[in-house]
Order: sequence, then C-alpha cells, then structure tokens
Amino acid sequence: MASKAPVLGTKKTVALDDDAFGAEFRESLVHASVRAELAARRQGTHATKTRGKVRGGGAKPWRQKGTGRARQGSIRAPHWTGGGIVFGPSPRSYTLKVNRKERRAALRSALSVHAARDTIAVFDPSGLVDDPKSKVAAGLLAEWGQRSPVLVVLTEEQSRAALAFRNLERVSVLPAQDIGVADLIGAAAVLVSQEALDALTARVNTAKQEEAS
Repeated sequence: MASKAPVLGTKKTVALDDDAFGAEFRESLVHASVRAELAARRQGTHATKTRGKVRGGGAKPWRQKGTGRARQGSIRAPHWTGGGIVFGPSPRSYTLKVNRKERRAALRSALSVHAARDTIAVFDPSGLVDDPKSKVAAGLLAEWGQRSPVLVVLTEEQSRAALAFRNLERVSVLPAQDIGVADLIGAAAVLVSQEALDALTARVNTAKQEEAS
C-alpha cells in the first residue's frame, strides 16, 4: 500500500511513489552514506609546519659544551616556543568511497523513513515566491505541528520562497537536486513542494531504472 503525505492548508493528500518512499531501511548503507557526505564537506586544508619548515634555527643557540646548559641544536625544535610541530595535521582529502548503488539505496531508505513516520508533507510555495514572509512560513510550520529540525525542499525556480524560511530557528532549505542522505536523516520532518517531490521521485526512479538495465 502506497504511503500518503498531507498537503498543508488543505484536506488533500498526495500519494507517494512506492519505489522511492516504500523501500526497506538499510541501516549500514545509510550510515556509510552519511559518513561519506559529512566527510566530503570537510575542506582538509588545515596545516602545520614541521621543524624543517619553520623559518630560522639554522645555527645552534649556544655552543655544545661549557655553558652548563643542556645541548641544543636549533631554536626551532618542537620543545622550543615558536618551534615546529610534531605529527601535526597536513592538507589531506577526507573523501570516503561509497558505491553508486549503495548511495542510491541509502537515499531511498532515508525517504522511506519519513514516509513511514508520517513526517513528510507537501505545501504550495507560490504565495511565498511572490511575497516571502517569515510570519507566513512560521504559521505554516506551526499548523503542521511537527518537531524540529525541519528540512524544506524546493526547486530552483522556487528559490525565492527560501527567503521566508531562512530566519526561522532550526529550519533549513535545500534544492531538490542537492538533497543528500545526511540532510534527510538529520531532519525530524521534511516539507516539500509538489514540484520538488516530483523531482526527488524522478531522481530516485531514474537511478533505479539505470541499476536494473
């Protein structure tokens, strides 16, 4: 039996595609995909200098013997203030590989979780596109009554409606083509426009057809 999502502001419901929103939840694939997506967001540009890269320190600070102090070879050794760093971070890539089929199965799992929990709803953003007001957006979410955080999914053509949600606490807005598994799993509820829902469904079904061929 296909799941249904309510249309906010009306008494209507929208049938959700069973292939996209009726899949079995596969925890291991979802976990791997979330790890990969979060790791890909890290820049990996952090860097420190070893003793060979710190400027100065070419000469011994004092002679080897006769001063009564411990012998020292350079003022840029790690135990000196201003010296190099031992085993410090260096630029690297945090990319983790997840197979394409696994990523797509994880996306279907994440969508299906919201469908099973009745935490996905459809709304008409046309009014917010013409006149984006946070008060109207907040009232829409209050009417729905779902707990935060809420993920709002729109199409590129509806991006102006995002202005109405951007100041609301614990509400994020993303275009349908950029939605990832981590975004869906991290949201307690998902609010989508009909056009964004169609785009998500087509994205998942197209991927499934490619896998079958």
